[in-house]
Amino acid sequence: MVTEHTSPPVVRKRRPAGHTVTVAAAPLLVLLALLAASSRLPVAAAGLTQATLVAGAQEKGAVCLDGTPPAYYLQKGFGSGSQSWIVFLEGGGWCSSKSNTADTCSQRKMTATGSSKSVEPASFDGIFSDQQPQNPDFYNWNKVFVHYCDGASFSGDAEGEAEDGTKLYFRGLRIWEAVIAELMEKGMDTAKQALLAGCSAGGLSTLLHCDNFRARFPQEVSVKCLADGGFFLDAEDLSGERFMRSVFNGVVQLQNVCEVLPEECLEEKDPTDCFFPAELIKSICTPTFIVNSEYDYWQIQNVVAPVGSYPGDTWLHCRDNIRSCSSQQIDVLHGFRQKLIHELKAAKDKEDWGLFIDSCFTHCQTQSSGTWHSPTSPRLGNKTVAEAVGDWYFGRRREVKQIDCEYPCNPTCGS
Repeated sequence: MVTEHTSPPVVRKRRPAGHTVTVAAAPLLVLLALLAASSRLPVAAAGLTQATLVAGAQEKGAVCLDGTPPAYYLQKGFGSGSQSWIVFLEGGGWCSSKSNTADTCSQRKMTATGSSKSVEPASFDGIFSDQQPQNPDFYNWNKVFVHYCDGASFSGDAEGEAEDGTKLYFRGLRIWEAVIAELMEKGMDTAKQALLAGCSAGGLSTLLHCDNFRARFPQEVSVKCLADGGFFLDAEDLSGERFMRSVFNGVVQLQNVCEVLPEECLEEKDPTDCFFPAELIKSICTPTFIVNSEYDYWQIQNVVAPVGSYPGDTWLHCRDNIRSCSSQQIDVLHGFRQKLIHELKAAKDKEDWGLFIDSCFTHCQTQSSGTWHSPTSPRLGNKTVAEAVGDWYFGRRREVKQIDCEYPCNPTCGS
């Protein structure tokens, strides 16, 4: 059942074309390496899908950091799923600016998360699998994996110039619009069902674009959103600093992302506040499902215990393996869990939303059959992530809101 609501207009106002910023530098290099590594292209299934470059993207200014056109992978649906679509937004960290540190946007443009030069054929697994046993509800849908190359969760619209004179394009919002427009031309305009999803930075992007995605379709079409591993917290680390606030503030200031932020939030709070999921979910009208770990390993490594926030190697082993944590360290992680649950309250209170918040030491859980749907997958209420999402999307259960107990209570989390 589709919830009726007033959708925002599809065409957004643009900032003046001359909006340009100078990139001085960006926060902690470890951000790119660790989060990009956790959000790679779909892997592990048989058969490869070729990447598609968006036609006419460069003329529209819809380009990656290095000026190359954006790319996506399209796996055509079949049978009963031929008019159903999943659009999945890749994750991979962010790049921003902060004085007296390294310029990560210039570095990023030389990598796969800043360019389409090196996109290669990819294979599909998890929510992308075309095998019904591994993906019972979505196996025969049209599935699109959108390559991430802008460094701001598909939300910026600006240009930059690094200290070395290198030109940078912060055009994530234009990439979003160009990709969706091309998919509409390829048959998504006749969809009967649609799901916008994403992992990590792509999960955040899903929340940023959810209502806009809904607005592309007639009201009778079932349109929902799925954010996986993208609920980043504005929390203090062990030294009292706020790593994610520093990162997001740099992204917001550098890449001109205000166009995608909720107007009601901007009226009361600064743009950095409005970039955090805890604020975003308050304004989203479209039914949304949030998959997240209470002990998200990326956030433990970078939000709770980033390198330099603790003396010596006291947290070195704990941050890499929760089984190596002392009882005192587990208490700190329980505090992080409590903050996550508190910030999810707006989602819990929305009748047509869903939750799968497990206690596993993991990050994204939809892209691999091992965590999406297999005999060894994590379970809540004896349901895998895939089963819970399917029950929610198709209305097979009245409510699908599962929040796990404290670690180490769930034996299905495995190692």
